This record gives sequence, structure tokens and C-alpha cells, in this order.
Amino acid sequence: MDKYRLLAIVEYDGTDFAGFQSQGNKRTVQGELERALHQITSEKMRVVGAGRTDTGVHAIGQGAHFDTAWNKSPEILQRALNAVLPTDISIRSLIEVPKNFSARHSAKSRTYRYTILNQSIRSPLTSRYALLVQEPLNVQAMNVAAHCLIGEKDFGAFGTPPRGDNTVRQVYRAQVERAGERVLIEIEANAFLYRMVRRIVGTLLLVGKGWLSIDEFRQVIVKERRAGESVPPQGLCLIKVKYELAANVADCTRSEG
Repeated sequence: MDKYRLLAIVEYDGTDFAGFQSQGNKRTVQGELERALHQITSEKMRVVGAGRTDTGVHAIGQGAHFDTAWNKSPEILQRALNAVLPTDISIRSLIEVPKNFSARHSAKSRTYRYTILNQSIRSPLTSRYALLVQEPLNVQAMNVAAHCLIGEKDFGAFGTPPRGDNTVRQVYRAQVERAGERVLIEIEANAFLYRMVRRIVGTLLLVGKGWLSIDEFRQVIVKERRAGESVPPQGLCLIKVKYELAANVADCTRSEG
């Protein structure tokens, strides 16, 4: 039987993974997906992800494609995968896509969310998924500063390219809002540099604490001032990868959180 291509939307708790991409003997999301697929289909296949989330980074909307000759429906395969995958990974949706589709190269944008728990007392139940910041934060100033990121810019002040030397990226949306004791920072872009979001968040925190003005934040973007330190990974989550698919293909972002 000829092979066809499937797109999975994957959710995972990244705490115990060395990132998405396979890395030798380290435990990775890609490795667990390929192992589960082999267990079910007896095929050895390569899973290609939309993004290489780092060690400790989570996802609720990671895109990943693979080719298979599986002769049953994607719905049956989805149930089978969720039955054998470890409890820190699940397949939220699984659909057939054209053979020339790429989870990585066909992505129109990626959206990351960083969660800060802004309260004086630590919370053991959220420590795996949020960064505790005990000082009061000026969220309005952080939001104004975040808007300075929007547009096509050189973001070399905040990260390094995964390959090559191009540090120009297009940011479509950047916002900071408070939800109770949580401060949520969301950034949507066509692509990201290595550790770009985490260093942006570290710099926005300087604004929120009153240590950096909005004008000084603009100076960081144009490399006239040094960016803040990269924040820890546990607060970061890939929440959505946006694709444009033909009308007769199911909406692959329907499971977005």
C-alpha cells in the first residue's frame, strides 16, 4: 500500500523531556512518538515537528507530520497512539494532509505563551508550568513594551538562529495580560530564534519591575542596550501552530487551547 501523510496536533508536558527533537539517548517527544508509531504499525518512520521546543518547554498545539501505510482510519490510529503513549504526551487530533505538506515549512505562524505566577507565596501545584515572580508587576507597561516587538525586525538581541545567520523574524502579535494571579505573555510570529521568547520575557520582566523603561526596551530591540536574562523554561508553552489547508481538509487547529 502506498504511504500517505498525517498531521498530528500534539500536547505534552515538557518537564521530563530533553526537548521535542531526538537527541541520542535522551528522552524526547519525537522519540516517544516514533516508538509508539512503530509499536502500532510495525513501521519505522520519522516524525517531523513544527518547532524544536527546548528542554522543559510544554505544548498544547505542536504540529507534527509523518508518512505511513497504516490501512485503518486516522481516528483509530489516534486512539491507538493515545493508548500506548506515556501519560505526558497525547495526540489531540490526527488528519490526513497532502504529501507535500510539512509540519514545519507549511506553518504560517507559531504562538507561544509564557505564564508567570505573580504572587508572594509559591504554589507547588503550578511550579511545573509557571515562573513565580513575587514582586508586583506593572502589566500595563509590559504590554506597551510588548507591542514594540510587532513587525518584521532583527531580533538578534534576544536569540540566535537555529541555523544560518538570519535573525530577522516577523512578529504578528505580542501582548501581556493579567488573569488573576497569573500574568500571560503571548507572542505569535512566523518563526522564532533559539531562546527568543524566554529572553523577551526576561526583558519584559525588567519593564514590569520598573527597572527598564519602555524607551529603554526599544533600545534593546535595536541592540543599543543589553537584553534581560533568559527566564526558565517551565513557564513556556507552544499553544498553536497555524496552517492553511484546503477546505476539504479538517481544521488542524480545532483542538487549540
